[in-house]
Amino acid sequence: MAESIARSLRREGIAVDVAYDGHTALAMAAVNSYDVVILDRDLPGVHGDEVCRQLAGGWPRILMLTASGTLEARVGGLSLGADDYLPKPFALAELIARVRALGRRATSALPPRLTAGDLTLDPNRRSAERAGQPLALTNKELAVLEVLMTASGRVVSAEELLERVWDAHADPFTNTVRVTLANLRRKIGDPPVITTVIGAGYRLVAS
Repeated sequence: MAESIARSLRREGIAVDVAYDGHTALAMAAVNSYDVVILDRDLPGVHGDEVCRQLAGGWPRILMLTASGTLEARVGGLSLGADDYLPKPFALAELIARVRALGRRATSALPPRLTAGDLTLDPNRRSAERAGQPLALTNKELAVLEVLMTASGRVVSAEELLERVWDAHADPFTNTVRVTLANLRRKIGDPPVITTVIGAGYRLVAS
């Protein structure tokens, strides 16, 4: 189930790491700044309830999954510090929608539509436009553009893009970031708005 969820989220342009037990989950959460944690309540090793207790109140929003759909189970999960609750079986489309909603809550009050100069990006519709003309972007290109737009002119390193748009399986020596940026620049067109800061990363500059 974890791999199926991960594949579905990755198809939506969301970077995903997978942990198969509570010990690994806590170790990964200690060294990575996750926006959302999808937490199975019945984890081996450290039980999901204890993982939730330890992560509650921190940065990531927690979506708890459980085989029980009773009111008592929902109240119990939320009382542990979970932000949302989804009983099994569930539709993947609903899980993705809830992850996106929790992700928006994890970030600082972003507007429903991001704008930079004549660029517009709608995170909910997964669409982008320039000067009113739609851009045919892939999910990865959309995700990279969203990171750059939310950075508000800050330089974003290739390592940060790998962490936020790809996942733990991405090769840090790969040229996938450079290739994706090249395709994104080509599709956005002129005048160029994404600049390369040598030795530092990339920045979106749009007046």
